[in-house]
Amino acid sequence: MTETDQALHAATAQIKAVRSDKSLRPTIAGFFDEATNTVTYVVHDAASREAAIIDSVLDYDAASGRTGHASADRIVEYVGDSALSVKWIIETHAHADHLSAAPYLQERLGGKLGIGREITRVQDEFGKVFNAGTDFQRDGSQFDRLFDDGDTLELGAIRGTVLHVPGHTPADMAFVFGDASFVGDTIFMPDYGTARADFPGGDAAQLFRSIRRLLSLPGDTRVFLCHDYKAPGRDEFAWETTVELQRTGNVHVRDGVTEEEFVAMRTDRDSKLGMPKLILPSIQVNIRGGHLPEPEGNGVSYIKIPVNAL
Repeated sequence: MTETDQALHAATAQIKAVRSDKSLRPTIAGFFDEATNTVTYVVHDAASREAAIIDSVLDYDAASGRTGHASADRIVEYVGDSALSVKWIIETHAHADHLSAAPYLQERLGGKLGIGREITRVQDEFGKVFNAGTDFQRDGSQFDRLFDDGDTLELGAIRGTVLHVPGHTPADMAFVFGDASFVGDTIFMPDYGTARADFPGGDAAQLFRSIRRLLSLPGDTRVFLCHDYKAPGRDEFAWETTVELQRTGNVHVRDGVTEEEFVAMRTDRDSKLGMPKLILPSIQVNIRGGHLPEPEGNGVSYIKIPVNAL
Protein backbone atom coordinates (compact mmCIF):
# COMPACT_ATOMS: atom_id res chain seq x y z
CA MET A 1 0.00 0.00 0.00
CA THR A 2 1.39 3.41 -0.93
CA GLU A 3 1.61 6.33 1.46
CA THR A 4 -1.17 8.00 -0.52
CA ASP A 5 -3.40 4.95 -0.04
CA GLN A 6 -2.60 4.89 3.65
CA ALA A 7 -3.69 8.52 4.05
CA LEU A 8 -6.92 7.89 2.21
CA HIS A 9 -7.52 4.71 4.21
CA ALA A 10 -7.04 6.64 7.47
CA ALA A 11 -9.48 9.34 6.38
CA THR A 12 -12.02 6.73 5.30
CA ALA A 13 -11.71 4.86 8.59
CA GLN A 14 -12.38 7.94 10.68
CA ILE A 15 -15.41 8.84 8.51
CA LYS A 16 -16.85 5.37 9.04
CA ALA A 17 -16.17 5.61 12.78
CA VAL A 18 -18.52 8.58 13.04
CA ARG A 19 -21.44 6.40 11.92
CA SER A 20 -21.23 4.38 15.15
CA ASP A 21 -19.97 7.14 17.46
CA LYS A 22 -21.64 10.50 16.89
CA SER A 23 -19.34 12.15 19.43
CA LEU A 24 -16.64 11.96 16.72
CA ARG A 25 -18.72 14.18 14.42
CA PRO A 26 -17.29 17.71 14.56
CA THR A 27 -19.37 20.84 15.10
CA ILE A 28 -18.89 23.23 12.19
CA ALA A 29 -19.75 26.89 11.73
CA GLY A 30 -19.27 28.59 8.36
CA PHE A 31 -18.78 32.35 7.94
CA PHE A 32 -19.35 33.61 4.39
CA ASP A 33 -17.56 36.75 3.19
CA GLU A 34 -19.53 37.95 0.17
CA ALA A 35 -16.86 40.50 -0.84
CA THR A 36 -14.47 37.64 -1.68
CA ASN A 37 -16.98 34.75 -1.94
CA THR A 38 -14.92 32.96 0.74
CA VAL A 39 -16.11 30.72 3.57
CA THR A 40 -14.15 30.57 6.83
CA TYR A 41 -14.84 27.56 9.02
CA VAL A 42 -14.56 27.02 12.74
CA VAL A 43 -14.43 23.28 13.48
CA HIS A 44 -14.58 21.99 17.02
CA ASP A 45 -14.99 18.96 19.26
CA ALA A 46 -18.08 19.43 21.42
CA ALA A 47 -16.59 17.64 24.43
CA SER A 48 -13.16 19.25 24.72
CA ARG A 49 -14.09 22.53 22.96
CA GLU A 50 -10.83 22.32 21.00
CA ALA A 51 -11.12 24.07 17.64
CA ALA A 52 -9.49 24.80 14.31
CA ILE A 53 -10.07 27.83 12.09
CA ILE A 54 -9.80 27.17 8.36
CA ASP A 55 -9.18 29.83 5.66
CA SER A 56 -9.72 33.14 7.45
CA VAL A 57 -10.30 36.48 5.72
CA LEU A 58 -8.70 39.87 6.35
CA ASP A 59 -10.84 42.69 4.99
CA TYR A 60 -8.99 44.67 2.33
CA ASP A 61 -10.09 47.64 0.24
CA ALA A 62 -7.98 47.71 -2.91
CA ALA A 63 -8.81 51.31 -3.78
CA SER A 64 -7.55 52.73 -0.48
CA GLY A 65 -5.12 50.00 0.57
CA ARG A 66 -6.85 49.79 3.94
CA THR A 67 -7.24 46.58 5.92
CA GLY A 68 -9.93 45.79 8.47
CA HIS A 69 -10.95 43.07 10.90
CA ALA A 70 -14.75 42.94 10.72
CA SER A 71 -14.74 39.47 9.11
CA ALA A 72 -12.12 38.13 11.53
CA ASP A 73 -13.90 39.65 14.52
CA ARG A 74 -16.97 37.53 13.68
CA ILE A 75 -14.69 34.52 14.25
CA VAL A 76 -13.28 35.96 17.47
CA GLU A 77 -16.78 36.59 18.78
CA TYR A 78 -17.99 33.10 17.89
CA VAL A 79 -14.98 31.43 19.51
CA GLY A 80 -15.48 33.47 22.66
CA ASP A 81 -19.24 32.93 22.85
CA SER A 82 -18.74 29.19 22.31
CA ALA A 83 -15.94 28.94 24.89
CA LEU A 84 -13.61 27.31 22.37
CA SER A 85 -9.86 26.77 22.61
CA VAL A 86 -8.20 27.32 19.23
CA LYS A 87 -5.49 24.75 18.56
CA TRP A 88 -5.00 25.30 14.83
CA ILE A 89 -5.31 28.08 12.28
CA ILE A 90 -5.18 26.34 8.93
CA GLU A 91 -4.70 27.54 5.37
CA THR A 92 -5.75 25.09 2.66
CA HIS A 93 -3.32 26.93 0.32
CA ALA A 94 -1.95 30.40 -0.42
CA HIS A 95 -5.14 32.07 -1.60
CA ALA A 96 -5.25 34.40 -4.59
CA ASP A 97 -8.64 35.95 -3.87
CA HIS A 98 -8.42 37.19 -0.29
CA LEU A 99 -5.86 38.13 2.33
CA SER A 100 -5.48 35.84 5.32
CA ALA A 101 -6.31 37.10 8.81
CA ALA A 102 -4.20 34.37 10.43
CA PRO A 103 -1.76 36.65 12.32
CA TYR A 104 -4.61 38.71 13.77
CA LEU A 105 -6.53 35.63 14.85
CA GLN A 106 -3.41 34.02 16.25
CA GLU A 107 -2.74 37.12 18.33
CA ARG A 108 -6.32 37.19 19.61
CA LEU A 109 -7.01 33.47 19.99
CA GLY A 110 -3.72 31.55 19.93
CA GLY A 111 -3.22 28.32 18.01
CA LYS A 112 -0.58 27.12 15.56
CA LEU A 113 -0.60 28.25 11.92
CA GLY A 114 -0.32 25.45 9.38
CA ILE A 115 -0.20 25.03 5.60
CA GLY A 116 0.99 22.39 3.11
CA ARG A 117 4.74 21.85 2.77
CA GLU A 118 4.65 22.72 -0.92
CA ILE A 119 4.10 26.36 0.06
CA THR A 120 7.86 26.63 -0.43
CA ARG A 121 7.35 26.10 -4.18
CA VAL A 122 4.73 28.84 -4.24
CA GLN A 123 7.00 31.14 -2.24
CA ASP A 124 9.84 30.53 -4.67
CA GLU A 125 7.66 31.12 -7.74
CA PHE A 126 5.99 34.29 -6.51
CA GLY A 127 9.09 35.53 -4.73
CA LYS A 128 10.51 35.91 -8.22
CA VAL A 129 7.34 37.53 -9.58
CA PHE A 130 7.41 40.16 -6.85
CA ASN A 131 11.22 40.47 -6.79
CA ALA A 132 11.02 39.89 -3.05
CA GLY A 133 14.78 39.78 -2.52
CA THR A 134 16.89 37.65 -0.23
CA ASP A 135 15.22 38.94 2.95
CA PHE A 136 12.09 37.02 2.05
CA GLN A 137 12.49 33.46 3.33
CA ARG A 138 11.26 30.80 0.93
CA ASP A 139 11.42 27.91 3.40
CA GLY A 140 7.94 28.07 4.92
CA SER A 141 9.31 29.44 8.18
CA GLN A 142 6.46 31.98 8.34
CA PHE A 143 4.24 29.07 9.42
CA ASP A 144 4.33 26.96 12.58
CA ARG A 145 3.65 23.67 10.79
CA LEU A 146 4.11 22.46 7.22
CA PHE A 147 1.75 19.56 6.56
CA ASP A 148 2.57 16.48 4.50
CA ASP A 149 0.14 14.02 2.96
CA GLY A 150 -1.08 11.63 5.64
CA ASP A 151 -0.29 13.85 8.61
CA THR A 152 -2.75 13.73 11.48
CA LEU A 153 -3.93 16.22 14.05
CA GLU A 154 -6.51 16.09 16.83
CA LEU A 155 -9.26 18.29 18.18
CA GLY A 156 -10.02 16.55 21.43
CA ALA A 157 -11.29 13.09 20.48
CA ILE A 158 -11.82 14.07 16.84
CA ARG A 159 -9.06 12.96 14.51
CA GLY A 160 -8.00 14.93 11.46
CA THR A 161 -6.20 13.55 8.40
CA VAL A 162 -4.38 15.72 5.87
CA LEU A 163 -4.55 14.96 2.14
CA HIS A 164 -2.32 16.62 -0.46
CA VAL A 165 -4.56 17.64 -3.38
CA PRO A 166 -2.45 19.70 -5.82
CA GLY A 167 -3.58 21.04 -9.17
CA HIS A 168 -5.07 24.42 -8.37
CA THR A 169 -1.68 25.20 -6.81
CA PRO A 170 1.13 22.81 -5.81
CA ALA A 171 0.41 23.42 -2.12
CA ASP A 172 -3.31 22.65 -1.87
CA MET A 173 -4.30 20.44 1.05
CA ALA A 174 -7.64 19.01 2.16
CA PHE A 175 -8.36 18.43 5.84
CA VAL A 176 -10.72 15.65 6.95
CA PHE A 177 -11.99 16.02 10.53
CA GLY A 178 -14.28 13.17 11.55
CA ASP A 179 -16.78 12.86 8.71
CA ALA A 180 -16.19 16.37 7.31
CA SER A 181 -13.77 17.25 4.53
CA PHE A 182 -12.53 20.79 3.93
CA VAL A 183 -11.36 20.77 0.35
CA GLY A 184 -10.15 24.34 -0.26
CA ASP A 185 -10.00 25.40 -3.91
CA THR A 186 -10.33 22.01 -5.59
CA ILE A 187 -14.04 21.67 -6.14
CA PHE A 188 -17.12 23.89 -5.80
CA MET A 189 -20.84 23.18 -5.48
CA PRO A 190 -21.97 20.52 -7.97
CA ASP A 191 -23.79 23.09 -10.12
CA TYR A 192 -20.67 25.29 -10.36
CA GLY A 193 -17.91 22.75 -10.93
CA THR A 194 -14.23 22.98 -10.13
CA ALA A 195 -11.37 25.38 -9.46
CA ARG A 196 -9.09 26.87 -12.08
CA ALA A 197 -5.67 25.34 -12.72
CA ASP A 198 -3.81 28.04 -14.64
CA PHE A 199 -1.89 29.76 -11.84
CA PRO A 200 1.89 29.22 -11.73
CA GLY A 201 2.44 25.62 -10.67
CA GLY A 202 -1.17 24.66 -11.46
CA ASP A 203 -1.97 21.56 -13.50
CA ALA A 204 -5.42 20.52 -14.76
CA ALA A 205 -4.57 16.81 -15.00
CA GLN A 206 -3.21 16.86 -11.46
CA LEU A 207 -6.34 18.67 -10.27
CA PHE A 208 -8.53 15.98 -11.84
CA ARG A 209 -6.62 13.24 -10.04
CA SER A 210 -6.77 15.14 -6.74
CA ILE A 211 -10.53 15.59 -7.06
CA ARG A 212 -11.09 11.95 -7.94
CA ARG A 213 -9.05 11.06 -4.88
CA LEU A 214 -11.34 13.17 -2.71
CA LEU A 215 -14.39 11.64 -4.36
CA SER A 216 -13.18 8.15 -3.44
CA LEU A 217 -14.06 8.96 0.19
CA PRO A 218 -17.35 7.44 1.42
CA GLY A 219 -20.41 8.93 -0.25
CA ASP A 220 -21.84 10.34 3.00
CA THR A 221 -18.68 12.38 3.68
CA ARG A 222 -19.63 15.99 4.23
CA VAL A 223 -17.79 18.33 1.85
CA PHE A 224 -17.18 21.94 2.88
CA LEU A 225 -16.09 24.34 0.15
CA CYS A 226 -13.87 27.40 0.37
CA HIS A 227 -15.89 29.47 -2.11
CA ASP A 228 -19.27 29.84 -3.73
CA TYR A 229 -20.26 32.07 -6.65
CA LYS A 230 -23.95 31.10 -7.09
CA ALA A 231 -24.28 29.11 -10.29
CA PRO A 232 -26.76 30.46 -12.86
CA GLY A 233 -30.30 29.76 -11.72
CA ARG A 234 -29.40 29.48 -8.02
CA ASP A 235 -30.42 32.40 -5.79
CA GLU A 236 -28.65 31.48 -2.56
CA PHE A 237 -25.01 31.00 -1.66
CA ALA A 238 -24.16 27.45 -0.59
CA TRP A 239 -20.99 25.77 0.60
CA GLU A 240 -21.84 22.33 1.99
CA THR A 241 -22.48 19.20 -0.05
CA THR A 242 -21.48 15.51 0.02
CA VAL A 243 -19.13 13.24 -1.87
CA GLU A 244 -22.12 11.38 -3.33
CA LEU A 245 -23.70 14.58 -4.67
CA GLN A 246 -20.39 15.56 -6.23
CA ARG A 247 -19.96 12.15 -7.85
CA THR A 248 -23.41 12.17 -9.38
CA GLY A 249 -23.93 15.83 -10.18
CA ASN A 250 -20.77 17.91 -10.48
CA VAL A 251 -20.98 19.62 -13.86
CA HIS A 252 -17.22 19.30 -14.47
CA VAL A 253 -16.07 16.11 -12.79
CA ARG A 254 -18.98 13.79 -12.03
CA ASP A 255 -18.56 10.05 -12.46
CA GLY A 256 -17.98 9.17 -16.11
CA VAL A 257 -15.99 12.29 -17.02
CA THR A 258 -12.51 11.25 -18.20
CA GLU A 259 -9.27 12.99 -17.36
CA GLU A 260 -8.83 13.97 -21.01
CA GLU A 261 -12.31 15.51 -21.15
CA PHE A 262 -11.73 17.38 -17.91
CA VAL A 263 -8.34 18.76 -18.96
CA ALA A 264 -9.74 19.96 -22.29
CA MET A 265 -12.68 21.67 -20.55
CA ARG A 266 -10.59 23.17 -17.76
CA THR A 267 -7.87 24.45 -20.12
CA ASP A 268 -10.42 26.11 -22.41
CA ARG A 269 -12.36 27.60 -19.51
CA ASP A 270 -9.25 28.91 -17.75
CA SER A 271 -8.03 30.62 -20.93
CA LYS A 272 -11.10 32.85 -20.78
CA LEU A 273 -10.92 33.78 -17.11
CA GLY A 274 -9.53 37.06 -15.84
CA MET A 275 -7.23 37.22 -12.85
CA PRO A 276 -8.86 37.42 -9.40
CA LYS A 277 -9.22 41.08 -8.48
CA LEU A 278 -7.12 40.71 -5.31
CA ILE A 279 -4.49 38.29 -6.59
CA LEU A 280 -1.55 40.71 -6.32
CA PRO A 281 -2.07 41.83 -2.70
CA SER A 282 -3.36 38.40 -1.64
CA ILE A 283 -0.42 36.34 -2.83
CA GLN A 284 2.16 38.78 -1.45
CA VAL A 285 0.56 38.61 1.99
CA ASN A 286 -0.44 34.95 2.05
CA ILE A 287 2.97 33.55 1.14
CA ARG A 288 4.16 35.45 4.24
CA GLY A 289 1.70 33.62 6.49
CA GLY A 290 -0.75 36.54 6.36
CA HIS A 291 1.81 39.18 7.32
CA LEU A 292 2.15 42.38 5.30
CA PRO A 293 5.53 43.05 3.67
CA GLU A 294 8.03 44.59 6.08
CA PRO A 295 7.46 48.34 6.57
CA GLU A 296 9.87 50.62 4.77
CA GLY A 297 11.80 53.49 6.31
CA ASN A 298 8.65 55.59 6.76
CA GLY A 299 6.92 52.85 8.69
CA VAL A 300 4.49 52.00 5.87
CA SER A 301 4.06 48.57 4.23
CA TYR A 302 3.77 48.52 0.45
CA ILE A 303 2.13 46.08 -1.95
CA LYS A 304 3.99 45.72 -5.24
CA ILE A 305 2.14 45.71 -8.54
CA PRO A 306 4.28 43.96 -11.16
CA VAL A 307 3.44 45.35 -14.59
CA ASN A 308 2.88 42.89 -17.46
CA ALA A 309 4.25 40.01 -15.36
CA LEU A 310 1.14 37.83 -15.05
